[in-house]
Amino acid sequence: MHAYRSHTCAALNTAHVGQTVRLSGWVHRVRDHGGVLFIDLRDHYGITQVLADSDSPAFAEIEKVRSEWVVQIDGRVKARDAALVNPKLPTGEIEVYATGLKVLGEAQELPLPVFGDVEYPEETRLTYRFLDLRREKLHKNMMLRSNVVRHLRNAMWDQGFNEFQTPIITASSPEGARDFLVPSRLHPGKFYALPQAPQQFKQLIMVAGFDRYFQIAPCFRDEDPRADRSPTDFYQLDVEMSFVEQEDVFAAVQPVIQGLFEKFRPDCKTATDWPRIRYNDALLWYGSDKPDLRNPIKMQVVSEHFRGSGFAVFAKLLEQEGTEIRAIPAPKGGSRKFCDRMNAFAQKEGLPGMGYIFWREAEDGSGMEAAGPLAKNIGPERTEAIRQQLGLGMGDAAFFLGGKPEAFQAVAGRARNEIGRELGLSETDTFRFAWIVDFPMYEKTDEGKIDFSHNPFSMPQGGLEALNGDPLQVYAYQYDLACNGYELISGGIRNHKPEIMYKAFELAGYPNSEVDKRFGGMVKAFKYGAPPHGGCAMGIDRAVMLLADEMNIREVIMFPMNQRAEDLLMGAPSEPLNEQLRELRLRVIPKD
Repeated sequence: MHAYRSHTCAALNTAHVGQTVRLSGWVHRVRDHGGVLFIDLRDHYGITQVLADSDSPAFAEIEKVRSEWVVQIDGRVKARDAALVNPKLPTGEIEVYATGLKVLGEAQELPLPVFGDVEYPEETRLTYRFLDLRREKLHKNMMLRSNVVRHLRNAMWDQGFNEFQTPIITASSPEGARDFLVPSRLHPGKFYALPQAPQQFKQLIMVAGFDRYFQIAPCFRDEDPRADRSPTDFYQLDVEMSFVEQEDVFAAVQPVIQGLFEKFRPDCKTATDWPRIRYNDALLWYGSDKPDLRNPIKMQVVSEHFRGSGFAVFAKLLEQEGTEIRAIPAPKGGSRKFCDRMNAFAQKEGLPGMGYIFWREAEDGSGMEAAGPLAKNIGPERTEAIRQQLGLGMGDAAFFLGGKPEAFQAVAGRARNEIGRELGLSETDTFRFAWIVDFPMYEKTDEGKIDFSHNPFSMPQGGLEALNGDPLQVYAYQYDLACNGYELISGGIRNHKPEIMYKAFELAGYPNSEVDKRFGGMVKAFKYGAPPHGGCAMGIDRAVMLLADEMNIREVIMFPMNQRAEDLLMGAPSEPLNEQLRELRLRVIPKD
């Protein structure tokens, strides 16, 4: 017999009854039923029930074991009585009568339980992550992640893509986040960078003549953490294609992503229609460039109905340049109680409140009337025009926010989501996707400077000619894929012409010399015949988070950092040794 096991803890069934077997695993839990001891023995594959009575030669040893000890058990397979069958377990029809037990590894008192789904502080969970990962839910999440990666890899090969690896140690590149720098021992005073993405390398692969590339790529960004983003590193499905337009990329990617969600969440509906929504329209209709389309509500501009009206707050606001009033329709939200609840929501978001109108049966029985403070101020003619524009009726409501869109649209988007949830309008058990297209190439910084709003390597729509006008009116062949309120994919058709690249960076404040210095390899390559090319990247961690129905990305990462970008298990970041600093010719400046 094998030194440790003849079967795994998920392998035994009634066909093995009467056989002598050897199992090894962790003691999931021990139960004492008055002279009969039961152990739920767990390994990577599943759980097998082991029992021993006072006649068993293993009884005395089994009495000593505790939860999470690693043990080896010899025994005989028995069929369970029909009344004791556990249909939830693959091994639920049998149990193993123990004849021998060997302790392979004892466990101290546990800092957190493995059995059950008890919530523990994140600090404890991350400090003892190896124990946390033994819990059924996290073990399941990690296996889901592993299977997702395998599925993606196979799907990309089936689509005619080839897998290539790109460097981990490279040069710094401005891609929207801070770099992690790595000091060079051989070149004192100089630094490598961990790649924020394989962006330049995958473009160079296209220039080198390889037509379809993909990689399960690690990426490193020194970012502030949030629930759907790791603060240090993450993995993405990285894709690039030659001789393609935007629609070619969409056509190649959709079956891969759609197949992924259909395979791993068959209990949910995966929408097959993926609409194209312009970036500006997404902000107008949904208050976000990653809209949740499970919610059918679309916001609309209703400024004209308030201009010169009796509602002085909005009327005066509209006298200022660049301001507007937007309405959030709320079908079936036509009660003062609901309107007050949403007003309180707006106040929690930092706003004074939200104006509202709701339509109800007139008290005199004459039909429908508009109610609420706004309705009284602007009169029946304007409220009726608003109702008709929004397509609302009896029992419905609308909420209103005003000002410069960039100041309020994010809150409006959150209010839209809240209204959809509260009124039961949003779908559940559904994945809805949308391509967000026509991103602005540039934006104004808080200091009033022009900078790239997204990926600096995207091709401007209209090419070089478009860059000769107002930069803020230039759109890029840049696109994102939104899914249920999350950005799942980001990509673009690349700028492959040196003269357009120089001009694009010049508008963002980078002289040609700086472009040559930072992107010399890519600029040089483009001067030797670069094909039109484009691609995208999907965040694997975020995709698994959606598939696992988790709200926090740390639940699907094997060894995540905490919210302060610390590895509590391994003790990173740590202070370097003086010898290391001397070898690298570095000195740490004490914090003030």
